[in-house]
Amino acid sequence: MTTATTEPYRTYTPRPFTRAERDHTTILFGGLHWRLERALQAVLEHAGYKARILPLATREDLLTGREVADIGQCCPTSFTTGNLVNFLRGESARIGAEAVAKNYVYLTAGSCGACRFGQYHQSYELALRNTGLEAFRMFLMAQDQMDQKAVMGDGLDLNLPMTLGCLWAIFCTDLLQDLEYQVRPYEVVPGRTDEVVRQSVDFLCDVLRKRPLHGPWSALAWHLTTPYFTRALRAIRRDFAAIEVDRLRAKPTVKITGEFYLQTVEGAPNYNIHRWLEGEGAEVYPAGVTVWMDYLLRLGLQRFEDYSGIDRTARLKLGAGRAVQGIYRWTYDRLRKAMGDLPHEIPHQLELRRLAAPYFHSRLDGGEGDMLVGKALWAHQHHKAHMICELSPYSCMPNTMSVGAMAGVLGKYPDLLYAPLEIKGDAEVHALSRCQMILTEAKKRAQREFEETLERTELTVDTAREYVEAHPELKRATYRVPHGGVTGTAANLVRHIADRRGRGR
Repeated sequence: MTTATTEPYRTYTPRPFTRAERDHTTILFGGLHWRLERALQAVLEHAGYKARILPLATREDLLTGREVADIGQCCPTSFTTGNLVNFLRGESARIGAEAVAKNYVYLTAGSCGACRFGQYHQSYELALRNTGLEAFRMFLMAQDQMDQKAVMGDGLDLNLPMTLGCLWAIFCTDLLQDLEYQVRPYEVVPGRTDEVVRQSVDFLCDVLRKRPLHGPWSALAWHLTTPYFTRALRAIRRDFAAIEVDRLRAKPTVKITGEFYLQTVEGAPNYNIHRWLEGEGAEVYPAGVTVWMDYLLRLGLQRFEDYSGIDRTARLKLGAGRAVQGIYRWTYDRLRKAMGDLPHEIPHQLELRRLAAPYFHSRLDGGEGDMLVGKALWAHQHHKAHMICELSPYSCMPNTMSVGAMAGVLGKYPDLLYAPLEIKGDAEVHALSRCQMILTEAKKRAQREFEETLERTELTVDTAREYVEAHPELKRATYRVPHGGVTGTAANLVRHIADRRGRGR
C-alpha cells in the first residue's frame, strides 16, 4: 500500500536568463495595443535585446487557453495563455521544443492586486506543462519598481534607463492613440488617418531606438529635461495637420473603461469594440495606459496616508511621492503640449477618488478599484463623453464590484448612459447588441445636443459649413476646437464658430 505525500506549494521560478544567452535569445511580449507594442520593441532593441511581439490574440487562442489551463479563468487569461501556447507550438513544430526553450523567453506584467491577474503565471505554467514546454522561461515584470536589474538574471537587465524608455513610450503612444481616435471619425478621405498613424509609429520607434545612452541618474535627468521627445511629437502633429476633417457631423463620444487588458487591446479579445463603435458612427475616447500608471502611483501614496500617524517617515514619504506624481503629470502635460494640447488631459487621481468615494471604497484596489467609478463620473460631469462603455471579463471580481457600485451612481445620475459589457470571448452578438441599445440613445443625445447648440447660437448647418469653407484652418485635424461646455465635437465646433463670428474672425 502506497502512502500519499503532500508537497508544499512552490511558486514558479524560471531558470535564470544569463548575459551569455542574450545574443541568441528573443524576448516575447504582447497583450497591449499595437502602437505601444511596437514602441516597447524599439526600447528593448535600443538596449541591445532581440524582441518579438506575439501575434494579436484570436478566438482560436481563447479556445486553446481554455483547453490547456484553468477552465474557470477569466477570458484575458485564456486569450493570453492560448496566444503564448499557440505561438510556441508553431515555433516548436518549426525548430523543435528544445530550441524554443533555448531561444525564447516571455516577459509579462506581474500581479496588480486581488484579481486573478496575480495568478496569470500559474496559468501559464500549467499550460506549458500540459503542452510539454515546461522548460520554457517566463518572467514577471513588477509594476511598482523603476529599477528591476536583479530580478530576472543578468541577461535581462531591466534597469532605470530602460524603464524610463518604456515609460516615455507609454506617454508618446497614449498621446498618439488619443489624437488618432479624435481624428479618424471625421476624416474626409477614408484611411488617411490610419496611414499617418502607421508612419507616426514607425517614426516614434526610430526616435526611441536612437536615444542617447546614459547612466541611471543621468538618464532620469535627460528624460525630464530633453526636447528630444517634444520635437518628435511636434513632427507627428505636423503630419496630422495634412488630414482634412469634417467635424460638423454629430457623433456620440463613447468613453472606454474596464479591465486593463480588455480596455487596452484592440482585436478579438474585446470584440474589436473600438473599431465597431466607430463603424456604428461613434467617436471613441480610448483608455490610456498613462492613467493606469497614475492610479498605481496613487495606490502607493494611499498607504503612506494610512500610516501617517504611525510611521514617523510616512509624511515625508507621502510628500516625496506627491512630488513624483507631480513630475509624472508634468511630463505628460509637457508632451501633450507638443501635440497642441489636442489629446485629452489625464484626470487627477484625487478627483477620481473623491467622485467615487460615496460608492466605492478607495482601499479596495483589485483591478482598477474605485477608478472605474471615478472615471465614469468624471467623464459625465465634465462633458467628456455621452456614454460610458465598461469592458469586464466574465466573472471578474473587481469589475463585478464596479458594476454593482455603478447601480448606486445611476440612481443619483439617471442621465448617465452606462453600458457594462461582460466579455466572455465567444458571446459577441450578445455583448454588441447590448452596447448598441445604449449607443442608440447616445446617438440621439448627440444629435439633440448639436441641434440645440445650433438653435442657441442662431446658426444653421449650412451657415456653419459656409464659415468652415471660408476658414480652411478649421478643416485641419490639428485645429484645436475649445471645449465649450457641451460634449460632442460637432456641438463644440458650432459654439466655437459662433464665438469667432462674434469676434469678427
